[in-house]
Amino acid sequence: MGAAYWSAMDLDAYQRSALRTAAPREKKNELLHLVLGLVGESGEIAEKFKKWVRDLDSDESRIDRADIAKELGDVLWYVAVLADYLDLSLDDIAAGNLAKLASRQTRGLLGGSGDNR
Repeated sequence: MGAAYWSAMDLDAYQRSALRTAAPREKKNELLHLVLGLVGESGEIAEKFKKWVRDLDSDESRIDRADIAKELGDVLWYVAVLADYLDLSLDDIAAGNLAKLASRQTRGLLGGSGDNR
């Protein structure tokens, strides 16, 4: 999963672009705002799937993919801006995550639980 795995925009470029619409770090409670925003947007995705289960009998052909894509975009924005607030690169985060998962796969530990497997 090298560079070809990613789309036309690299994650650090996305992160820089996302910052154009972010509040300044110095704004009071900005870190808390970003964390709560991330949780809230993730919750909106869960809520949409809850209604999909309740109202649409979990029929995958009836998932509103365009709507989910918008919500995932909101989650991505919060991840990008929160990472920047903490001086973290999205490229580095993504590469570290893929390396962690590849290591688990190699060791046969993709299943199970716990962060340090």
